[in-house]
Amino acid sequence: MWLTWRAAMERALYGDLDGQAGFYLRERPSSHFRTSVSAANTFARAILTLLERLDRDLGSPAVLDLVDIGAGEGRLARRVLDAAPGDLRERLRVTAVDLSPRPDGLPEEIRWRHDLPPAMTGLAIANEWLDNIPLDVVELTPGGPRLVLVDPDTGEERLGDPPAPADRAWLDRWWPLTRVGARAEIGRTRDAAWAAVLVRLARGQAIAIDYAHPVDNRPPCGSLAGYRDGRLVAPIPNGTCDITAHVALDACAATGIEAGVISTELSTQREILRELGITGTRPPIDLAHHDPRGYVRALSAAGEEAELIDPHGLGAFGWLTQRR
Repeated sequence: MWLTWRAAMERALYGDLDGQAGFYLRERPSSHFRTSVSAANTFARAILTLLERLDRDLGSPAVLDLVDIGAGEGRLARRVLDAAPGDLRERLRVTAVDLSPRPDGLPEEIRWRHDLPPAMTGLAIANEWLDNIPLDVVELTPGGPRLVLVDPDTGEERLGDPPAPADRAWLDRWWPLTRVGARAEIGRTRDAAWAAVLVRLARGQAIAIDYAHPVDNRPPCGSLAGYRDGRLVAPIPNGTCDITAHVALDACAATGIEAGVISTELSTQREILRELGITGTRPPIDLAHHDPRGYVRALSAAGEEAELIDPHGLGAFGWLTQRR
């Protein structure tokens, strides 16, 4: 059975494979890869700082939304809720959006949905969500781009039909191919997913966080990859591993502008978190002499911060911030 990569990803990650649920309906992300949320409590504190700033900008509305899209185990939503100060917590409406079942032990205050809420006033954050939106892959041939088909059981590939006109137009604008054999991943599905977030945002801010690439530096062979048990594996779409591809955040940003956002910022996690005071600075050694336990705690916190802003790791994530 030959499928487009978009159909194969949809089936492997979110569908039904011979009576077995897809990867994300069956597995918990923390078992297979490390994210900013799982790496450090500091990340949730940074999101809370952004939420507090936004609350002031919006005039402290009676209900302030925090919507965690692609929530996984709900860890980010829980940590932000736990750390929120009294008045803000009373007004905070926390919603976790994920296709997987509600995790056991999640606080009742956190709403769990399988789809986006119809309206939001506050902060919507999509941390490593767009990279798992299924998409098609094309390869340039002497006769133009052709869709790449895949056998879900083996990962073997072959070329299929040309892409649809709308996809070809997206390629021409956002991922032009100039060399026979070069590949591209058509991000139009990610653009649509991001637009669906923004049209539901009445007032506030939406943030997409993912490994990304700009139009003038796309990977020549694409970025499709698989992860299982913390290891990089061949991206075989049989439901046994995560299938992911980096995100053309600049294309998503343009979609947001077309949807009527009033401001757009493309940055990196390192730049944003450093602006929020996360520097990874080690505590002074003198602290170890008069407060050894405090020194160990501060050293551990510095290590967490350093991982979040590592320019060769989590700090390299792209941050797309748009406001309405």
